[in-house]
Amino acid sequence: MRLILRILMLSLLFVHCTQAPEEPLSATPATVAPKGKLFIIGGGKRPPALVQALVEASGIEKEGYVVILPMSSGEPDTSTFYAIKQFTDLGLSPSQFSSYNFRKGDYPEAAIDSLRNARLIYITGGDQNRFMEVVANSPVYDAIHEAYQSGATIAGTSAGAAVMSKKMITGNERRHPEYTGNFRTIESNNMEIGEGLGLLNTAIIDQHFIWRMRMNRLITVVLDHPGQTGIGIDESTAILVENGNLATVFGGYQVITLRHRSGQTTVQDSLLGGRGLELNVLLPGDTLYLN
Repeated sequence: MRLILRILMLSLLFVHCTQAPEEPLSATPATVAPKGKLFIIGGGKRPPALVQALVEASGIEKEGYVVILPMSSGEPDTSTFYAIKQFTDLGLSPSQFSSYNFRKGDYPEAAIDSLRNARLIYITGGDQNRFMEVVANSPVYDAIHEAYQSGATIAGTSAGAAVMSKKMITGNERRHPEYTGNFRTIESNNMEIGEGLGLLNTAIIDQHFIWRMRMNRLITVVLDHPGQTGIGIDESTAILVENGNLATVFGGYQVITLRHRSGQTTVQDSLLGGRGLELNVLLPGDTLYLN
């Protein structure tokens, strides 16, 4: 009897050892985090300490050069002058700066190459729609992304902050097209969303946030786009985004974040409703994971 059991066990062991090993599960390629950083300013005045934080984050005081992109502005020369001045007031050399006011369909290769290799790209304020009209589906768009992936810091203020998102707040209201600056309702299909640079894919940026009381606008956007984190950055305040994910608050005021984790949105006569929204009020020095 024992001999029979031993034979049976050896047979089972032999079968087990000769079976082909299971195929390993195919690994999903991990998304490579960009080497660069984002410095997103909510507009308004930029105190020297805030600009110094941008200088240190980018490393521009050690090496490299800065490219100013003023296409958002109706007065690009003036925007360029003051954009450069905020840095030279801190001791940076004017020789480190170039400015390219690209026009739609006109993208000189030498300027694109310079943009691609910049250490810091700075996007001025103005109208984010004007900027994206020039940049969307262009060599400028590609060069900004290449620079960011390679280690450049991409900075922007006001309109230059709004363009950071893939889903960009245009500032226009569909239901109330006459602009007043007062967002008095929380209604579905009201806030117009355009296509931004897409340097942030899971967050939507709003700027001048607390000073201009734009909470209704951000609530509307987050309820309409539950997969996104709404980030309202106040004036003279910024977030530094590293590794495409970790955001740190700099400056003098607050950053508001709003998430709709449950995705439970209801519409009643165009009025938006939602449950399970998560609100954070972040102070300078606070951090947030965007993903």
